Amino acid sequence: MKIEDHLRNINESLEVIEESIQKDIQDRQRNIGFNTSVAGVEMFEVFLHKENLLHPSSILKHSWFSSQKIANEKLKFDFQDKNKIIDLLCKIEEKRNILCYGKKRPVSEIKTALEYFNELKNLFESKGLKWN
Repeated sequence: MKIEDHLRNINESLEVIEESIQKDIQDRQRNIGFNTSVAGVEMFEVFLHKENLLHPSSILKHSWFSSQKIANEKLKFDFQDKNKIIDLLCKIEEKRNILCYGKKRPVSEIKTALEYFNELKNLFESKGLKWN
């Protein structure tokens, strides 16, 4: 996928996340769970493309981050902040499944998912990546 397509998708997810926060995060927990996961993986893909570590036709799957072991098996190459990025993506994926497929969760748990996502987003932005 082209970087421009990733950026369009990221911006769409960022809008949905913002709308969900403005409405009521508890009533929009599924939107938050899904969009933090998909945007995080797309941000990671942009990072890997810009670092020339991922072929443009390659696609990362959010399910690869269901465990650190699987993520490390799929991403055998090294890059800066690899452990931190994979750790955050795994934490976001764990929250995704709870928020998307579970019962209504406490606000604090939804906020934790948003905190993990914002930490990942800020990490990528500190590396010079921009979404809009």
